[in-house]
Formats: sequence, C-alpha cells, structure tokens
Amino acid sequence: MSGQATASPERLAYLSEQGTTSAPLGWRQFCRDLPTECRTRPRAIEVVRTGGTAWATIIRINAHVNIAIEPVTDIDQYGREEVWTYPTSGRGDCEDYVLLKKKLLVEAGLPESALLVTVVRDRQGDGHAVLTVRTDRGDYVLDNETSDIRLWHQTGYRFVKRQSSVDPNLWVTVGPGSAPASVATR
Repeated sequence: MSGQATASPERLAYLSEQGTTSAPLGWRQFCRDLPTECRTRPRAIEVVRTGGTAWATIIRINAHVNIAIEPVTDIDQYGREEVWTYPTSGRGDCEDYVLLKKKLLVEAGLPESALLVTVVRDRQGDGHAVLTVRTDRGDYVLDNETSDIRLWHQTGYRFVKRQSSVDPNLWVTVGPGSAPASVATR
C-alpha cells in the first residue's frame, strides 16, 4: 500500500476555485467591445442536472456550434492575436466557440453561474479556451476540438483559470476537489 492518498472519484469530478487571478487580456477586450455582455448581476451559484432536457440542450448546442463555426486563427481573421468575440462571420477560434456556446446555453435557460469560460493548457502546452459546465455529476468540458463532452480530468488538459461562479468578471485559478453548490432544475 502506498503512502499517497488517492482522491475519490467524486472529488475528481469537480474543479475548485483556489483564489483570484487576472482576467485574460482577450476577456478584458471582449468586455470593452461588448460591455453589456459583461455587466455583473447578483446570481446564485448553481449546477445543471445532467438528466433530462438540460443535458440534451448542452449536447445539441455543443454539436451545433462545433459544426457551424469554421476554425480560423485570430491572426488569419483579424490580423492580430487574442480577439475574443462572437463568431458572426461563421469563423472563429477557441474563445469564439466558447463565447457562442455560453450565450446560446444561457438563452436556452441554463444558469450562467454554471457556464464558465475556462483557460487551459492543451496537450502540447499551448493556451486554449473551453467552456466548463458545472453539473450535479461534475465539471464537464465543451471543447471545439471534439464533440465529446468529458469530465475535466478526462480531457488531458492542465487547467489554469476560469470565470468565478459568483461573478463572470472575476477570474480564479482552478484545481481539483470541491463539492457542487445548489442544483438547477432546468
């Protein structure tokens, strides 16, 4: 028997917010360009139930956005790095996919506090953005690089930071191990 403790599967299912950090430059630019999208509102911290219509909505919107948007770098599309915006041209990079998925899921009635823009390091060590969905079964990742919706620890990514559940303009470092908050019924 080893001297190392192993985390329970339940604790592995959730990322924890471990302290405030700086918002990505792209998020600050997005908020300057579209200030109404970044207005903070008091909100309860909720998670989404994985059964029923909410999960079906997540699957549908994730697949729709992944198919509808053509991948392109910000350099190729805008001539500069780190432009976060909605992919109104039908083209975009990872942040654009994330922003559109979040917007469509909120419009479909899912709680904004359960839909968190998240910055990771991919398998090659490059920066990448995904949408973390806080559910009653753990933190799932919606990613433009795959149609599979996986628990965060099944992605192979190193999680760096994400929006706070209480305020989308507050960013926090993340790591393993926390329990879910109240559960949304939608």
